Amino acid sequence: MAAGTIAAALDGSAASRVSFHLTHLEQAGLIISRREGRSIIYSAIFPALSDLVAFLMRDCCEGHCEVCDRAIALFAQCTGRPTAGAKTVRRKLVCN
Repeated sequence: MAAGTIAAALDGSAASRVSFHLTHLEQAGLIISRREGRSIIYSAIFPALSDLVAFLMRDCCEGHCEVCDRAIALFAQCTGRPTAGAKTVRRKLVCN
């Protein structure tokens, strides 16, 4: 998605602000960008994001597994890989 599209999905945040954060996510290796005409299109690097989630669930709850229960329940609803129809609705993952 383009930064403007992502910004609009985030309750109308400024595209420049979103671009700033997307640049840092790209530097961290979590997303990749490509130029299409005048737009920069950002895509998730799913293996890197998966590794980040695994790290957070394993190391950051400091033994308080109830912190991760909600995330585990959401992940359990997903099957397979994201499809073109998969979307995020108010930070709730919707899998097809």
